[in-house]
Amino acid sequence: MLNEIIPTKRGTNLRKNDSKELTIFISQKDIKNIFLINGHNFNTDKISSSDLIIKPSDFYMIINRGNNEIEISYDNDISNHEIIYNPYKHENAKKINIEPNKLEHIYNAPNGYIDTLSKWYSFKFSYLHYNLIFVKPEMGLSIQTHQHRNEFWEILAGEPIIISGNRVYYFVRTGTKFQNLINTYHSVINPNQDRDKFVILKEGWSGDFDEKDINRFFNPNQYFD
Repeated sequence: MLNEIIPTKRGTNLRKNDSKELTIFISQKDIKNIFLINGHNFNTDKISSSDLIIKPSDFYMIINRGNNEIEISYDNDISNHEIIYNPYKHENAKKINIEPNKLEHIYNAPNGYIDTLSKWYSFKFSYLHYNLIFVKPEMGLSIQTHQHRNEFWEILAGEPIIISGNRVYYFVRTGTKFQNLINTYHSVINPNQDRDKFVILKEGWSGDFDEKDINRFFNPNQYFD
Protein backbone atom coordinates (compact mmCIF):
# COMPACT_ATOMS: atom_id res chain seq x y z
CA MET A 1 0.00 0.00 0.00
CA LEU A 2 1.43 3.34 -1.09
CA ASN A 3 -1.55 5.64 -0.46
CA GLU A 4 -4.12 6.05 2.27
CA ILE A 5 -7.21 8.22 2.78
CA ILE A 6 -7.91 9.32 6.36
CA PRO A 7 -11.51 10.48 6.90
CA THR A 8 -12.15 13.43 9.15
CA LYS A 9 -11.66 12.82 12.89
CA ARG A 10 -10.17 9.36 12.27
CA GLY A 11 -6.70 7.89 12.26
CA THR A 12 -4.54 5.28 10.61
CA ASN A 13 -3.51 2.09 12.35
CA LEU A 14 -0.55 2.31 14.70
CA ARG A 15 2.10 0.44 12.73
CA LYS A 16 5.69 -0.66 13.17
CA ASN A 17 8.03 0.24 10.34
CA ASP A 18 10.20 -2.43 8.75
CA SER A 19 13.96 -2.29 8.24
CA LYS A 20 13.89 0.64 5.79
CA GLU A 21 13.42 4.32 6.48
CA LEU A 22 9.90 5.45 5.55
CA THR A 23 8.84 8.90 4.35
CA ILE A 24 5.22 10.03 4.57
CA PHE A 25 3.95 12.73 2.23
CA ILE A 26 1.10 15.08 3.22
CA SER A 27 0.15 18.36 1.56
CA GLN A 28 1.12 21.55 3.38
CA LYS A 29 -2.52 22.54 3.79
CA ASP A 30 -3.30 19.26 5.53
CA ILE A 31 -0.21 18.82 7.67
CA LYS A 32 -1.44 21.49 10.11
CA ASN A 33 -4.53 19.36 10.80
CA ILE A 34 -2.84 16.18 12.00
CA PHE A 35 -1.55 14.57 15.15
CA LEU A 36 1.50 12.39 14.55
CA ILE A 37 3.03 9.49 16.44
CA ASN A 38 6.59 8.97 15.26
CA GLY A 39 8.53 6.64 17.50
CA HIS A 40 8.42 8.04 21.03
CA ASN A 41 7.20 11.47 19.89
CA PHE A 42 3.58 12.60 19.95
CA ASN A 43 3.46 15.72 17.76
CA THR A 44 0.40 17.95 17.85
CA ASP A 45 1.50 21.23 16.27
CA LYS A 46 4.21 22.83 14.13
CA ILE A 47 4.68 19.54 12.31
CA SER A 48 7.06 19.73 9.35
CA SER A 49 8.00 17.36 6.55
CA SER A 50 11.10 16.31 8.50
CA ASP A 51 8.84 14.95 11.25
CA LEU A 52 7.28 12.59 8.68
CA ILE A 53 10.44 10.51 8.26
CA ILE A 54 10.04 7.24 10.15
CA LYS A 55 13.18 5.42 11.22
CA PRO A 56 13.51 1.66 10.75
CA SER A 57 11.54 -0.37 13.32
CA ASP A 58 9.85 2.76 14.76
CA PHE A 59 6.12 3.02 15.36
CA TYR A 60 3.96 5.53 13.50
CA MET A 61 0.37 6.73 13.24
CA ILE A 62 -1.43 9.77 11.78
CA ILE A 63 -4.67 11.25 13.12
CA ASN A 64 -6.79 13.60 11.02
CA ARG A 65 -7.97 16.44 13.26
CA GLY A 66 -9.40 18.47 10.38
CA ASN A 67 -12.86 18.74 8.87
CA ASN A 68 -11.94 17.20 5.52
CA GLU A 69 -10.44 13.87 4.53
CA ILE A 70 -6.69 13.75 4.04
CA GLU A 71 -4.75 11.78 1.46
CA ILE A 72 -1.30 10.60 2.46
CA SER A 73 1.30 8.64 0.50
CA TYR A 74 4.34 6.58 1.42
CA ASP A 75 7.63 6.15 -0.40
CA ASN A 76 7.62 2.42 0.46
CA ASP A 77 4.88 -0.21 0.45
CA ILE A 78 3.57 -0.48 4.04
CA SER A 79 1.43 -3.57 3.46
CA ASN A 80 3.79 -5.77 5.45
CA HIS A 81 4.18 -3.40 8.39
CA GLU A 82 3.01 -4.90 11.66
CA ILE A 83 -0.24 -3.43 13.00
CA ILE A 84 0.15 -2.77 16.71
CA TYR A 85 -3.26 -1.16 17.24
CA ASN A 86 -6.28 -0.81 14.95
CA PRO A 87 -8.60 1.80 16.55
CA TYR A 88 -11.56 0.57 14.50
CA LYS A 89 -11.17 -3.20 14.64
CA HIS A 90 -14.27 -3.62 16.80
CA GLU A 91 -16.30 -0.57 15.78
CA ASN A 92 -19.05 -2.69 14.16
CA ALA A 93 -19.21 -5.23 16.98
CA LYS A 94 -22.10 -5.21 19.42
CA LYS A 95 -21.42 -2.77 22.24
CA ILE A 96 -21.80 -4.73 25.47
CA ASN A 97 -20.71 -2.94 28.63
CA ILE A 98 -18.25 -4.77 30.85
CA GLU A 99 -19.69 -6.42 33.96
CA PRO A 100 -17.80 -5.83 37.22
CA ASN A 101 -18.21 -9.40 38.53
CA LYS A 102 -15.63 -10.85 36.14
CA LEU A 103 -13.08 -8.18 37.00
CA GLU A 104 -13.64 -8.57 40.72
CA HIS A 105 -13.24 -12.34 40.49
CA ILE A 106 -10.33 -12.68 38.06
CA TYR A 107 -8.34 -9.58 38.97
CA ASN A 108 -9.23 -9.32 42.66
CA ALA A 109 -10.45 -5.74 42.50
CA PRO A 110 -10.62 -4.51 46.11
CA ASN A 111 -13.95 -4.19 47.86
CA GLY A 112 -15.12 -0.80 49.09
CA TYR A 113 -15.54 1.00 45.78
CA ILE A 114 -18.08 3.80 45.88
CA ASP A 115 -18.96 4.00 42.19
CA THR A 116 -18.37 2.32 38.84
CA LEU A 117 -18.31 3.46 35.21
CA SER A 118 -18.90 0.68 32.70
CA LYS A 119 -18.24 1.03 28.96
CA TRP A 120 -17.82 -1.58 26.23
CA TYR A 121 -14.07 -0.94 26.04
CA SER A 122 -13.16 -0.05 29.64
CA PHE A 123 -14.34 -0.24 33.24
CA LYS A 124 -13.61 1.99 36.22
CA PHE A 125 -13.91 1.22 39.93
CA SER A 126 -13.94 4.45 41.93
CA TYR A 127 -12.66 4.55 45.50
CA LEU A 128 -12.41 7.50 47.85
CA HIS A 129 -8.91 8.56 46.82
CA TYR A 130 -8.21 6.69 43.58
CA ASN A 131 -9.70 4.85 40.61
CA LEU A 132 -8.88 1.47 39.10
CA ILE A 133 -9.23 1.51 35.31
CA PHE A 134 -9.42 -1.65 33.19
CA VAL A 135 -8.96 -1.41 29.40
CA LYS A 136 -10.03 -4.29 27.16
CA PRO A 137 -7.56 -5.96 24.80
CA GLU A 138 -7.23 -4.32 21.36
CA MET A 139 -8.95 -1.16 22.65
CA GLY A 140 -7.77 2.28 23.68
CA LEU A 141 -9.06 5.28 25.58
CA SER A 142 -9.53 8.58 23.80
CA ILE A 143 -6.65 11.02 23.53
CA GLN A 144 -7.86 13.61 26.01
CA THR A 145 -7.07 16.50 28.32
CA HIS A 146 -8.58 17.91 31.52
CA GLN A 147 -8.86 21.56 32.50
CA HIS A 148 -9.25 21.25 36.26
CA ARG A 149 -7.22 18.27 37.44
CA ASN A 150 -3.85 16.59 37.22
CA GLU A 151 -3.83 12.80 36.97
CA PHE A 152 -1.27 10.37 38.32
CA TRP A 153 -1.14 6.88 36.85
CA GLU A 154 0.55 3.70 38.00
CA ILE A 155 0.54 0.71 35.67
CA LEU A 156 -0.60 -2.43 37.51
CA ALA A 157 -0.85 -4.94 34.63
CA GLY A 158 -1.04 -5.41 30.89
CA GLU A 159 2.02 -3.66 29.37
CA PRO A 160 0.08 -0.82 27.71
CA ILE A 161 1.08 1.88 25.28
CA ILE A 162 0.86 5.23 27.04
CA ILE A 163 0.62 8.72 25.58
CA SER A 164 1.60 11.30 28.17
CA GLY A 165 2.28 14.86 27.08
CA ASN A 166 4.34 14.82 23.90
CA ARG A 167 5.80 11.35 24.48
CA VAL A 168 4.70 7.80 23.69
CA TYR A 169 5.79 4.84 25.83
CA TYR A 170 5.52 1.29 24.52
CA PHE A 171 4.75 -1.94 26.38
CA VAL A 172 5.08 -0.25 29.75
CA ARG A 173 6.09 -2.41 32.67
CA THR A 174 4.14 -2.88 35.87
CA GLY A 175 4.97 -0.26 38.48
CA THR A 176 5.75 2.52 36.02
CA LYS A 177 4.23 5.86 36.99
CA PHE A 178 3.08 8.83 34.90
CA GLN A 179 2.05 12.39 35.69
CA ASN A 180 -0.52 13.97 33.37
CA LEU A 181 -0.77 17.64 34.21
CA ILE A 182 -3.71 19.93 33.46
CA ASN A 183 -4.26 20.42 29.71
CA THR A 184 -1.71 17.80 28.65
CA TYR A 185 -2.64 15.04 26.22
CA HIS A 186 -2.85 11.51 27.57
CA SER A 187 -4.22 8.12 26.56
CA VAL A 188 -3.95 4.38 27.22
CA ILE A 189 -3.86 1.69 24.52
CA ASN A 190 -4.09 -2.03 25.21
CA PRO A 191 -2.24 -3.78 22.35
CA ASN A 192 -2.80 -7.29 23.72
CA GLN A 193 -4.74 -9.79 21.62
CA ASP A 194 -5.49 -12.21 24.45
CA ARG A 195 -9.09 -11.40 25.38
CA ASP A 196 -8.37 -11.82 29.09
CA LYS A 197 -5.26 -9.63 29.21
CA PHE A 198 -6.69 -6.34 30.41
CA VAL A 199 -4.55 -3.30 31.04
CA ILE A 200 -5.01 -2.16 34.63
CA LEU A 201 -3.92 1.19 35.98
CA LYS A 202 -4.37 3.02 39.24
CA GLU A 203 -5.38 6.65 38.83
CA GLY A 204 -4.97 9.37 41.42
CA TRP A 205 -5.55 13.08 40.95
CA SER A 206 -5.17 16.57 42.34
CA GLY A 207 -7.61 19.40 41.72
CA ASP A 208 -11.32 19.02 41.03
CA PHE A 209 -12.36 15.59 39.73
CA ASP A 210 -15.41 15.77 37.48
CA GLU A 211 -16.22 13.14 34.82
CA LYS A 212 -17.45 15.95 32.56
CA ASP A 213 -14.08 17.72 32.72
CA ILE A 214 -12.76 16.06 29.58
CA ASN A 215 -11.82 17.19 26.08
CA ARG A 216 -11.52 14.29 23.64
CA PHE A 217 -9.25 15.06 20.69
CA PHE A 218 -9.26 11.55 19.22
CA ASN A 219 -12.28 9.46 20.09
CA PRO A 220 -12.30 6.23 18.03
CA ASN A 221 -14.80 4.54 20.35
CA GLN A 222 -17.27 7.38 19.75
CA TYR A 223 -18.07 7.58 23.45
CA PHE A 224 -19.78 10.78 24.53
CA ASP A 225 -20.79 11.63 28.10
